[in-house]
Amino acid sequence: MTYKTRAAALHPAAKMHAEEFAAGKISRREFLTRTTAMGVSAVAAYGLIGLPTPAQAEAHAKVGGIVRCAMEVKGTKDPRLADWPQISNVYRGWLEYLIQYNSDGTFEGRLLESWEANEDATVYTLKVRPGVTWNNGDAFTADDVVRNFARWTDGNVEGNAMASRFLGLVDEATKSLREGAVVKVDDMTVQLNLSTSDVAVVPNLADYPAAVVHASFVDGEDPSANPIGTGPYVPQEISVGQKAVLVRAPNHNWWGGTAPLDEIHYIDFGTDPSTMVNLAASDEIDANYETTGDFIEQMETLGWQRKEVVTAATLVVRMNSATSDLYKDKAVRQAIQLAVDPAVVLELGYNNLGTTAENHHSCPVHPEYAELPAQVINPANLKPALEAAGLGDAELEIISLDDGFEASTTAAVVAQLKDAGANVKHTVMPGSTFWNDWQKYPFSSTTWNHRPLAVQNMALAYTSTGSWNESGMANAEFDAAMTKALSLADADKRREVMATLQSILQDEGYIIQPYWRSLFAHVKEGFNVERHPSNEHHHYKWSLV
Repeated sequence: MTYKTRAAALHPAAKMHAEEFAAGKISRREFLTRTTAMGVSAVAAYGLIGLPTPAQAEAHAKVGGIVRCAMEVKGTKDPRLADWPQISNVYRGWLEYLIQYNSDGTFEGRLLESWEANEDATVYTLKVRPGVTWNNGDAFTADDVVRNFARWTDGNVEGNAMASRFLGLVDEATKSLREGAVVKVDDMTVQLNLSTSDVAVVPNLADYPAAVVHASFVDGEDPSANPIGTGPYVPQEISVGQKAVLVRAPNHNWWGGTAPLDEIHYIDFGTDPSTMVNLAASDEIDANYETTGDFIEQMETLGWQRKEVVTAATLVVRMNSATSDLYKDKAVRQAIQLAVDPAVVLELGYNNLGTTAENHHSCPVHPEYAELPAQVINPANLKPALEAAGLGDAELEIISLDDGFEASTTAAVVAQLKDAGANVKHTVMPGSTFWNDWQKYPFSSTTWNHRPLAVQNMALAYTSTGSWNESGMANAEFDAAMTKALSLADADKRREVMATLQSILQDEGYIIQPYWRSLFAHVKEGFNVERHPSNEHHHYKWSLV
């Protein structure tokens, strides 16, 4: 039994979700995410609920022109090592993805024309899009897909952000692609044979470290050094901390037609948002990556258009028991977590531009979110818990970036811990220092991107095999529950397991996760630049209007 992209062969689950939407049980975004992840096309999904597919602005956009966007310009790196969306937004000019996650919650085939999954999500059939060529003239085929899966599943590569995302394809003994796991059926078809069910395969293929590289790419190298890709642009300049310029790829017949813009310029303004506002006021930029706090109103005073999306993006202040004995005692971690009121942190750290969270990294916008009893904030218990552990006089140091809301959010946490009797200091670092060891700090704050499913971030951050586990958490019950959750295609059934996962995260006390962020960006009149919930820049949708 398979999930098809053709309306005539829709799996009954798609119709079931349409009925749930009609009954008001799930939101439109949740319906679209569930059904298109199965392989149902966006057109068919919208049709099931009686809505037309939204018009694509790029289909009738003006061709020509330049957009200058304010964004940090970080060094590009092997995409599977990418650990920040800004990195991917530069190489997205020439490197594309098998599947794309759209702002409306749908998944769309890009280098894949379509895909199918069997009922228990153990076999996926991927259909390569015909007519795609690399910008050196080579044809894009199933061989490219197989080769990239081998790269993504190589757990022997330090920092490989993809290694823990496809465990059902990995040989545990070799930490690399299992024989027979990814099979070339023909030049345009690839079959994935997983050893365990995994409903996150499609969302993970759309995540920013999953960019597809050419056969000539040297593993571990900077992809801009030899920018062979399938996308419509190539890099003309990448100056870290200053500027990146993408220009239309010469002599390349891009499979998507004509991308509207001639060039995209990224202008690095550092970590001070006021500098970004000054660039806007002096007509040196046309759009920005993100606007936070009081700067939202300042940008609107300039007459710029606000772009807002509700997301599961967040900031986590976490303790790391693997790098510090201070946080090995669960009672201490629990007391620290419950000494902090999320509502206060949302107000002081993020100007109330979001909703409070519950210290378990699962958001109400996620289809599998489980509602738990409210935690009881208890700052009075912190000092006794520290003293009982022999840490009454110990100094706790919380490290954060010096970047706007991240510093102010962490400062709000520090202030509450001080008020509760802890000896705690706040150390602020520039990004050039902070990101060198971000997974190793004993106590620090990091932002986490919006992802379509709660299990994606949870698997990355809190399982013992997670590529981005920054807390040192290793809980066998949590790992087993995650395996179970990933095997359940039905989000309602998965929600039952999510209750266990969320409860374990709260109980372990590793994280203070105070709020979910609404994300904002601004665009100057006359420019069409999309605001994506996962901070992705789909350049072919950008244009002058």
